[in-house]
Amino acid sequence: MIVSRLGGAGLAGAALLALASVAQGESLCATRLEDQVRLGCLTIESGARWSVVWNHSVDGYEVEDIYENRNGAMVLVRSHLPDFGAGLGHIPGRGRQVSDGQGGYWIEDIDEPVPGNAYVLRPGAGPVNHRLRARTGEIPLSALAEHARVSIALLPETE
Repeated sequence: MIVSRLGGAGLAGAALLALASVAQGESLCATRLEDQVRLGCLTIESGARWSVVWNHSVDGYEVEDIYENRNGAMVLVRSHLPDFGAGLGHIPGRGRQVSDGQGGYWIEDIDEPVPGNAYVLRPGAGPVNHRLRARTGEIPLSALAEHARVSIALLPETE
């Protein structure tokens, strides 16, 4: 579900979509912390992956952190970095760096569980365009909560 400015009919449809997603598996939910507004939820089945994607603030290329639902646990599994730009890089001992064959690299085998199945992100402005992306949809975090503290959480299907 994505918060909509479409009015009652759009919000009613989005609410039904949210209820359906909760019934089918864990929900990956983004919540603005200052007012507890739920920005959206995506259904994430056990074994499925999703990404936090954004555009590098200096160079503009897309960076991607890929997570997996491991039996209800949020696990960071790999990252794609198209360049060695400012603020990016591989930390020795944290996964292994391999070429992507196009001048960038993957950090594979990170396999880090996220404590409490949640973390806080401050989505960047406009062109940074933070978003959650899964097979089941996309939530445009920057468009919905630019610079706000947003909780990204994998919630059990009952929440």
